[in-house]
Amino acid sequence: MGIAATKSLGASSGMMAQLASMLGTAIPGIDEASSFAQMMSLVQKMPYSVVVFDTAPTGHTLRLLHMPEVLSTGITKLLSLKSGLFGQLGAMLGLSEEADILGGLEQLKGTIETISAQFKDPDTTTFVCVCIAEFLSLYETERLVQELTKMSLDTHNIIVNQLVNPSDCELCSARSAIQGKYLGQMMDLYEDFHLIRLPLLPREVRGPENIKQFSEMLVAPVPFARPAAAAAAAPK
Repeated sequence: MGIAATKSLGASSGMMAQLASMLGTAIPGIDEASSFAQMMSLVQKMPYSVVVFDTAPTGHTLRLLHMPEVLSTGITKLLSLKSGLFGQLGAMLGLSEEADILGGLEQLKGTIETISAQFKDPDTTTFVCVCIAEFLSLYETERLVQELTKMSLDTHNIIVNQLVNPSDCELCSARSAIQGKYLGQMMDLYEDFHLIRLPLLPREVRGPENIKQFSEMLVAPVPFARPAAAAAAAPK
């Protein structure tokens, strides 16, 4: 997903890291918040118009996406606690005044709200789902798309990777037929999406030249047998 730089994030990433190390697991998602703030701080220094984050599998990604809401709720509760607690927190963080820790929490909350706004801005962030043409992968993709939609997060591209064309090879033809069944379901289910089909390659995509060649397939169509025809040959 591409994310634009935000001025306030770099300034508050240090405070977030301090709070994360101090609070530990007291607030669910604090580790993810700290890591994300550090990444955003680095993004601001990069001379690129688009930054791509290769996220974790579906479950971990959804936890990350729910992080701003969970953290905001936790910080709001912290701010409502008695002032004596903040004196102790200030001593642990090396802050001399109670106002410092209160201000730090307010700044952290503002950072989280900024991250949340970036997630939900389609001009700033979009999520590209990557899957393979198999049942479990299709199930996980649908789960992700549904959750992204509920959270008002932009997603309109799906990459279907490792597709095999039918050939004289019996194994290749069998795999192509099975993939054709699920690829056809994807085309029906995501008719409003941009579905990008990529072939199974005989080698790893490593190194600048290979990555460049592979990236060209993201914008240029790759010929494949029609899913209906391939599915017809699928073994029972």
